[in-house]
Amino acid sequence: MKLAIATPVVTNIGGAAFTWEQDAGIEDIGRVAEVADRLGYHHLTCSEHIGIPSAEAGRRGSRYWDPLATLGYVSARTQQIRLVTMTLVLGYHHPLAIVKRYGTLDHVSGGRVILGVGVGTLKEEFDLLGAPFDDRGARADDALRALRAALPTNEPEYDGEYYSFSGLTVDPCALQSHMPIWIGGRTRRSLRRAVTLAEGWCPFGVSIATAGEWLKSWELPAGFEVVLPADAPLNPVQEPALTEDTLHSLAAAGTTTLSARFVHESLEHYLEQVHALAELHGKTF
Repeated sequence: MKLAIATPVVTNIGGAAFTWEQDAGIEDIGRVAEVADRLGYHHLTCSEHIGIPSAEAGRRGSRYWDPLATLGYVSARTQQIRLVTMTLVLGYHHPLAIVKRYGTLDHVSGGRVILGVGVGTLKEEFDLLGAPFDDRGARADDALRALRAALPTNEPEYDGEYYSFSGLTVDPCALQSHMPIWIGGRTRRSLRRAVTLAEGWCPFGVSIATAGEWLKSWELPAGFEVVLPADAPLNPVQEPALTEDTLHSLAAAGTTTLSARFVHESLEHYLEQVHALAELHGKTF
């Protein structure tokens, strides 16, 4: 089981009260990325929302740094850590726009991009962008097929239910010959979509136990990634035994990569937790 960072500062998860993150900025994100890169963490993340209705901010959080700009900066300060959009909402973008933007980032980063994508649930945001909401699931499935056809080639061709293109050049496309695509979400349907149309599943709001039960229903393809968070923020500095138990629980549920969130009161405390988890992980696995 690999380790990853659910990047601090960039997202106000669940509307939780900020401490040091309130006034933190890109330099702090860069320091976290450099440490995680040096310690061998598999990836870090940045999510996406364009605009959150004020009434939803307490439940969903209100801060979402743009993943393309953020990960582009991080790529210049790191060497090997993967860069994951967790998640892009497929309905907000034409597949070829994703190919151009994140294909470019793939070149900038030397082939380190993983596309974490989702169907989306916030109707107000769809309405804001003029994006269709009611058929978003079918559109997302078609977008996934279109992405897989278009990511590796400068001359993409695809003819689907919602998206169709040919006879044009998209340069650059992805540097990787097969850029991984992971599916986010919090339902059984998201797992089915991931197994049938992608290379990994990165759910949110799904407990370790529930995810483990859902995964038992599938024979997963070789190399399929299951990226799960712990049920609560980790505190490996002060609670190493509990953290070790959590690591074992995640592995037993089928987790291939832990997306770590930490108890933290400052940037230095956060970095201390990053070091402590890497050390504990090395002893446990």
